[in-house]
Amino acid sequence: MFHPRRTLRTLLLPLTAGLALTALPALPAQTAHAASTLTNGGFESDGTGTATPAGWSTYSAAGQNSASFTESGGHGGSYRLTHWSSSAYKVETYQYLSGLTNGNYKLTAWVRSGGGQNAAYIALKNCGSSEQRTDIPVSSSGWVRIVTSVAVTNNQCTISVTSDANAGNWINVDDLTFTSGSTGLSIKGSDVSSLAKSEAKGGVYKNSSGTTGDALAILKSAGQNYARLKVWVNPADGYNNKTRVLAVAKRVKAQGMKLLVDFHYSDTWADPGAQSKPAAWAGHSYSQLKTDVYNHTYDVLNALKAQGTTADMVQVGNEINGGMLWNEGSTDNWPQLAGLLNSGYDAVKAVNSGTTVALHLAKGGDLPGTRWWFDNAVASGVRFDVIGLSYYGYWHGTLSDFQTTLDDAASRYGKPVFLAETAYPFRLDSDDAHQNIIDTTGELVPGYPASTAGQTQWMKDVASIVEAVPNGRGLGVFYWESTWTAVTGNGWDPADPSSGNGWENQALFGYDDRALPAMAWFSHR
Repeated sequence: MFHPRRTLRTLLLPLTAGLALTALPALPAQTAHAASTLTNGGFESDGTGTATPAGWSTYSAAGQNSASFTESGGHGGSYRLTHWSSSAYKVETYQYLSGLTNGNYKLTAWVRSGGGQNAAYIALKNCGSSEQRTDIPVSSSGWVRIVTSVAVTNNQCTISVTSDANAGNWINVDDLTFTSGSTGLSIKGSDVSSLAKSEAKGGVYKNSSGTTGDALAILKSAGQNYARLKVWVNPADGYNNKTRVLAVAKRVKAQGMKLLVDFHYSDTWADPGAQSKPAAWAGHSYSQLKTDVYNHTYDVLNALKAQGTTADMVQVGNEINGGMLWNEGSTDNWPQLAGLLNSGYDAVKAVNSGTTVALHLAKGGDLPGTRWWFDNAVASGVRFDVIGLSYYGYWHGTLSDFQTTLDDAASRYGKPVFLAETAYPFRLDSDDAHQNIIDTTGELVPGYPASTAGQTQWMKDVASIVEAVPNGRGLGVFYWESTWTAVTGNGWDPADPSSGNGWENQALFGYDDRALPAMAWFSHR
């Protein structure tokens, strides 16, 4: 995560329409064309203005079929499906497939939306198993690809595009495909680095019903299966060091979660704007720094292994856009940076060859910057297993930018990818005296209000983009920082006990300490 200081931010127009999901009434008996393959998935058969495209059916309980139509401006071809009306509407465009061989199937669609609907989604239903949906993200400026999958057990399935919308709301859908396969995320995690200090300073965590409990148990019960812990070398407050990480790791593993260890190689925050060496390593030569990285990495990971909590994944560096251990490990000197990164990689594998090594940048929507960095890393012989990107929608570009960058990294380098950090505010006011980093409507992502509904929708939508990475290379998502609520003494500066927290409005626990609805994203497929 970026060093928690306020930065210059682009003003974005907010959209505050509600995001509560509601469903259309059940369809009448199926009368659509029966086929074993998808017909006219690109909506190219009809031209402009067709209310019911070839191969598709339209249904609206209120007789609003005209809210579904084809028009020019497709994603891959000349035309697209649009849902829009000048008055509130509920409409479904669907296609019934029969004669299917039972098994797992995947629906892929390219979509855009201006947002504001009560519900807008693609779905697979009447397939013999439970209905599967993926919401259509708010993306007015660019197409994004989403997927959903289902187990067909009755030789049939209905493909559905549904809108429950307010006047003027719109979606575009194009280039649908229905193929054998399945989707899903193996990582549904959050960073809980703040937890130990929060608890020591009196922090309390409650489930959604208001019952006080272990924050990790509450997160696990919501569906979290991975926890991320940062490691500082010798922090001023004595937290997030080896000893504290070992203690929290025991609790993480006791919950049945996997563990990601995030090495900052500093005594404080390491991010694109700061990669300061630990005080104990100050003045060391480059050769000695390589040894320092190896010894520190090995020491922490071997201690974790010895207590039965072996790390499942390790980040060698945190948001290392400009390198690490400045100035010796700057991207101005790729041979030296490569040596430091490989020293960390070697230490990880020496402790446990099965631990995954990740490299992590804060360039979630920056395609040229991500390519430049990893092209140099590969050319310099840097070894790594997976790629992690931070993506905060109020800083790092559009959802379309994020998808383009993530897809390209997976394809260009042939590596799995994951969203290493993301978050979204559920409100804008502060719960302490420290100003929040995101605290005005102009800083929000259009279509995602600072509300519990907006936070929930953001998480579902970014998870959907990771899930849609081709060839199953999208591993999952880590939320940052789920347990960092406003607790006196647990501020951003480890050297200043009076420092406040500028992030509590983006935690997954509310100002009443209760679990927030956004935890529902952990149950994402």
